[in-house]
Amino acid sequence: MAGTAPSDRLTPVGNGSERTVYYDDTRGTYHTWYDDEDYEPVSTALLMAVSAVLGVEATDLEALHECVDPDALNDIFVHWRGDEPRVGDGSIAFRFAHCAVVVHADGEIVIEPLEDLETAV
Repeated sequence: MAGTAPSDRLTPVGNGSERTVYYDDTRGTYHTWYDDEDYEPVSTALLMAVSAVLGVEATDLEALHECVDPDALNDIFVHWRGDEPRVGDGSIAFRFAHCAVVVHADGEIVIEPLEDLETAV
């Protein structure tokens, strides 16, 4: 797992496509970590995590490109993870599939459902 390990406030709630999703009950958010050594684009990791949180197949979600350009998201993440030294931390936030999503440069993906999960999809 890339980035910071889950803290004590996070509870594992599911394992979607080999990626554990954690719930933070103090914030009502779900967390997972993208590992660039998995040879999977961050956009795919995001789709799998959101589908796990919502309890639906990734193919049942709205098209990611309707919210953010998946290629641009992947390119930004590759740039963040490059060999050049960086100052500070980066993140990109957007709405996708009735969720607020934040992808952090350290690989953390934070998902906050904006509606009751029963009516979200």
